[in-house]
Amino acid sequence: MDSSDRGAGGRQLQVEVHGLDVIGDAERKGTPRTLFWPWFGANVSILGLSYGSFALGFGISFWQALAAGVIGIVFSFLLCGFVAVAGKRGSAPTMVLSRAAYGVRGNRLPSVVSWMLTVGWETVLTALATMATATVLDRLGWGGGTGTKVVALIVVGALVVVGGVMGFDLIMRLQTVITVVTGVLTVVYIGLVADHIHWSAVSAVPSGSAQEFIGALVFMMTGFGLGWVNAAADYSRYLPRDSSGRGVVGWTAFGASVAPLLLLVFGLLLAGSSTELNTAIAADPIGALTTILPTWFLIPFAAVAVLGLVGGAVLDIYSSGLALLAAGLRVPRYLAALLDGVLMIAGSIYIVFLTDDFLGQFIGFLTTLGVPVAAWCGVMLADLLLRRRDYDEADLFRTSGRYGDVEPLPLLLTLAATAIGWGLVTNTAAGWLEWQGYLLGPLGLGGKDGSWAYANLGVLAALALGFLGTLALGRGRVRTQEAGPPSRPLDVEVPGA
Repeated sequence: MDSSDRGAGGRQLQVEVHGLDVIGDAERKGTPRTLFWPWFGANVSILGLSYGSFALGFGISFWQALAAGVIGIVFSFLLCGFVAVAGKRGSAPTMVLSRAAYGVRGNRLPSVVSWMLTVGWETVLTALATMATATVLDRLGWGGGTGTKVVALIVVGALVVVGGVMGFDLIMRLQTVITVVTGVLTVVYIGLVADHIHWSAVSAVPSGSAQEFIGALVFMMTGFGLGWVNAAADYSRYLPRDSSGRGVVGWTAFGASVAPLLLLVFGLLLAGSSTELNTAIAADPIGALTTILPTWFLIPFAAVAVLGLVGGAVLDIYSSGLALLAAGLRVPRYLAALLDGVLMIAGSIYIVFLTDDFLGQFIGFLTTLGVPVAAWCGVMLADLLLRRRDYDEADLFRTSGRYGDVEPLPLLLTLAATAIGWGLVTNTAAGWLEWQGYLLGPLGLGGKDGSWAYANLGVLAALALGFLGTLALGRGRVRTQEAGPPSRPLDVEVPGA
């Protein structure tokens, strides 16, 4: 994972054979700082600029949006860093390691939710890359209609699926290239459009309420770190066991946060300077950013936009395949990734060709799945905090082992936290989610039309309930699990290996 370890080391690329199985000591390599590459490459997307518009859409000022973004991005990626520590302590994918909390088969429920979230994200990113390509070609007079979108979707989808199927080594190579290319071209983009910033307009954006600020903060959490937390250990599992835990947390959070933070600031300045641009971003978050570019930079912009989005989608499809295996599908990892690729293409067709309300559906998707993922994250973090020993890797695959088959307490906590969380969020822009928010009235928060309706308190509530409930009630279970001697090596085939 340094120059010789990132998959380049003179070895011929091949399809990764690892699935849910534990990474052996001989294959564990690199240092925590090499986690910078996949996390930076996955989050340097031009989409980060559009989050400036999304944040201002909550009705808050530049300074409020900046504070919400900084807190939401850094805190949520710190959660990823803490979960990543489990990877180097257990050598298995994230959704296998959470079997220690939920039981081997009890963990299938959060695995399904994780799979839905990662498939959703890879679909969104692929659709955005397709729309951005079509918009650029339309501005150049080279197309932009249905045929162009079809070709763009095929090319983008192929890049994502090939990366996900090939696995770790190719992903590490891709992310290093994507990091350098997108980093340089993004700086050029910022320089070219800097004269579109008008501080007088930005500073005139009125402040919003505390509830609107909290809503933007939670949206930033779900749009960034909480969208990755269920995959956070998938790459740290390749690190040596004696790697620094602080290093794992720090390099994961730093690599993932630094680009979104810089892009958010500039995105806020652009969106606050132009009401027209701010409105256009809601319909086409990437393509709208081309409208202020000189024609000669459109091709480089298309390259940086597509590469950045592909970088995130490749990590998602890799982790979605692992989550699908953890949910119980018994096929090789590469076939699971291929299946997810088919679903990704189908979802992208819907977004690109059949809907014109991207932002409303996007917020609804993030918030709805963000609630159960936050609940899972709270359980996972508290369970990890309670542990004094590394995971017994063989028992992660045995229903008769120390981690059990189905653990009722974590499952009930997750279900209860999700039910409460969904009762405290609303998604009126997505009609299929109008049933949410059912606790806002009974709890005296003004109902679905009150001031707390869009604060998205349910995500924070689910995270807190999962974490505090596990800390309070799970200590005895963890101590019992850790009291026994190491188990015998696994003598059965691991599904998806």
